[in-house]
Amino acid sequence: MTDSDNSNKDQWEKETLQKLVFTSLREQRRARLWSIFFRLLTFSYLFILLFWGLGWLDTETVGVTEKHTAVVDLRGEITPDSLNSADNIKASLKKAFKDRNTAGVILRINSPGGSPVQAGLINDEIVRLRALYPETPLYAVIEDICASGGYYVAVAADKIFVDKASIVGSVGVIMDGFGFTGTLEKLGVERRLLTAGENKGFLDPFLPANPRQREHAQSMLREIHQQFIQVVQQGRGDRLKDHPDIFSGMIWTGEQGIELGLVDALGSADYVAREIIQAERVVDFTAREGLMERFTRRFGRVVASSLLAETSGELRLR
Repeated sequence: MTDSDNSNKDQWEKETLQKLVFTSLREQRRARLWSIFFRLLTFSYLFILLFWGLGWLDTETVGVTEKHTAVVDLRGEITPDSLNSADNIKASLKKAFKDRNTAGVILRINSPGGSPVQAGLINDEIVRLRALYPETPLYAVIEDICASGGYYVAVAADKIFVDKASIVGSVGVIMDGFGFTGTLEKLGVERRLLTAGENKGFLDPFLPANPRQREHAQSMLREIHQQFIQVVQQGRGDRLKDHPDIFSGMIWTGEQGIELGLVDALGSADYVAREIIQAERVVDFTAREGLMERFTRRFGRVVASSLLAETSGELRLR
C-alpha cells in the first residue's frame, strides 16, 4: 500500500469519526430537547390539574358567544376589605353589563347586611348601570337572607325574587357596644385615658354614658336611617304597602315580603334566567379571590380540619 493510499485511509477514518461524533452530539441534543419538552408538558399538565382542583380556573366565561344570563354573587357581610366590598361588586357588575352577549343580570344575594357606605356605593352603581344599559334588566334573587345593607343593595334592582322562606327587610341602623363601668376598678386596674378635645373619648366603654354624646350618636343613627328609608322608597316606589313596621327594623319571610311590597315574587336564579330573562345559559361574573389568598385560606382550612380530626377522635368517611 502506497503512502497516498495510507493518507486517504487516514483521512477517511478522521471524517468517519467526526461524522460519528457530530451525529452522537446531535442525538444527545435532540434527546435533551425532547426531555425538556416532555418535562414542560408534564409540569403544565400538573399545574392545570392543580388550578382546576382548587377552583382557580374560571372556565365559565371562556368562549361564551351566545346570549346568556350574567350572575354576580353577593354572599356574606358587606365590608370594605372583603369580596363583598363595593369595589369588587361594582367591578363584577360592570363586567357583566359590558358583555355584549348578556341578556340580563342577576344579583344573587345572601347577606345579613354590613357597611351602609359600601351598600350605598353598590346601590348607586346599579342605578348608573341600569341607566347606561337600559335594554339589560337587573334582577335581585334572594336566597337565605337579604337584610339591612343587603336589602339596601337589592332595592336598586328592577325586581326582587325570593324563596318563600327567605328572610328580608330589617330597614334600620344599629350601633352596639358594651359598658364596663367599674369593672377595671374591681379588678384593681387603673386606666389612663388622655384626650385633647372633650368628645375624643366618644362613648368610651369604661366611662359612664355621657347623655350628650349618646344623643349625638342617636341623631346620627336617625339620619342614616332616613337615608336608608329614602333609598327603599325610591327603589320600590308604589309597590310598598302602607305598614307601620316596614321601616322599623323588622324582618319578614319571603311570602310576607311579597304581601308588603318589599319584594316582587317567588323565584330562584335558575327560574329567573329561564323564564324571566329567557336566557337559560348562566355565566358567573363574580369577582374571585387572588391565587395566593385562595391558596392560603384553603390550605389553612385543610390543616385546621386535619388537626381537629386528629385531636377530637371524630370518625369520618374519607
